Amino acid sequence: MPRPLRVAIVGSGPAGIYAADALLKSEVAADPGVSIDIFERMPAPFGLIRYGVAPDHPRIKGIITALHQVLDKPQIRLFGNVDYPSDISLDDLRAFYDGVIFATGAMADRALPIPGIDLDGSYGAADFVSWYDGHPDVPRTWPLEAEKVAVLGVGNVALDVARILAKTADELLPTEIPANVYDGLKANRAKEIHVFGRRGPAQAKFSPMELRELDHSPASR
Repeated sequence: MPRPLRVAIVGSGPAGIYAADALLKSEVAADPGVSIDIFERMPAPFGLIRYGVAPDHPRIKGIITALHQVLDKPQIRLFGNVDYPSDISLDDLRAFYDGVIFATGAMADRALPIPGIDLDGSYGAADFVSWYDGHPDVPRTWPLEAEKVAVLGVGNVALDVARILAKTADELLPTEIPANVYDGLKANRAKEIHVFGRRGPAQAKFSPMELRELDHSPASR
C-alpha cells in the first residue's frame, strides 16, 4: 500500500493555507493521500490577514474563519516559531518531504526611486501597516508628529493608511486594535492627509469600500 504524499509548506498566510486546501481537494488526496506540514515564522498563523489588513475591516479579517477550517483538517499540522532558513533548511525539507511549497509573501516595500525618499519622516506603507496591526517585529511606537501627511499611491493599502491616519483613535476601539496603537493614534497630530497618484481617478486601484468607510468618520467632515 503506497504511503501518503508528504508536503511541506513554508508560510501560513492565505496563500500557504489555500495551497494546502487545494492539495486536500486534489486527486492525490484520495490516492495515495496527502500529509501536509505548515511551517510559520510567527507564533500565530494567517500572515497578511492578521498583520496586513486594517483593523476597521472586520469583514476581510473574517476570512480567518475559513482559514481555520482548513487548518482543522487532520491531514494538516502547523508548526509556529520556525524560521526558514535559520531553523530549517531546504535540504532538511527535501530530506523528509516529497514536495515543498514556499508561500512567504512580500516581506517589505518595494523601493521607490524618487528624490527625498530617504529623508526623515518618509516611511514605507508596509512598516506603518505592520505597526497598526501589532506585528511583533516592529517597534511599539510610531512618530505621528506631522500635521500634514502625504500618502503616495492610490491602492487599497494607501487608502487604508490615509483612513487610519484620518480616523480618531476612539473610532477604532471596537476593533482588534492593540492598546499601544490606540495610545499612539490618540496622540496623532495629523490634520491634513493628501493622497497622491501618478495618474487620474479612473486609474485608482482602491475599492469603493476603502473610500466609503471614511464617510462615517467625523474626522472626514
